[in-house]
Amino acid sequence: MALTREQMAQRVARELKDGYYVNLGIGIPTLVANYVPPGIEVMLQSENGLLGMGPFPTDAEVDADMINAGKQTVTARVGASIFSSVDSFAMIRGGHVDLTVLGALEVDVEGNIASWMVPGKMVKGMGGAMDLVAGAPNIIATMMHASKDGSSKLLQQCTLPLTGRGCIRRVLTDLAYLEIEDGAFVLKERAPGVSVDEIRARTAGKLVVREPVVEMSF
Repeated sequence: MALTREQMAQRVARELKDGYYVNLGIGIPTLVANYVPPGIEVMLQSENGLLGMGPFPTDAEVDADMINAGKQTVTARVGASIFSSVDSFAMIRGGHVDLTVLGALEVDVEGNIASWMVPGKMVKGMGGAMDLVAGAPNIIATMMHASKDGSSKLLQQCTLPLTGRGCIRRVLTDLAYLEIEDGAFVLKERAPGVSVDEIRARTAGKLVVREPVVEMSF
């Protein structure tokens, strides 16, 4: 069966390494803060000016003034720093973020990402995504594999306005973990109970399958 949002966050959290500075985008990526593996030190950065973000607060811990870039209340871990968004974007643009986890509407086989605009719908803006895809060399896109009508979101070519070109190398969906290599999605792992054939049927872009494909465990 397809992964839940929480399981997607758990799988992405396995990519965190000791000493990493990590930016978590809005949506599913924010949940990664709850699943940092024990025994490693990771500093989570938010573009509104927080370095050292902790997990989401309990009801007793909620501080309405302590928020992430998506305006969700968060906690600050020991050693956290609070500063202006100017300094935060200087970190991002200077290439000082080791890993960025972003939500996406579409990703294609060239590593292009569309994550901010659907024609005909009201959009407040791109936020920090454009800076993150330009300044972070290591990005994981997290997204649903297909839309509600079954249309694939992993495409040969993105159809929506792009956030960035050629910047995505890894994609985690509710069905699979894939890497982008030589103009194709390479299937690395599949969600529990999801077959390779189902993933193939729901992937519009070129898909390369190198057996065996590992089933994720939780």
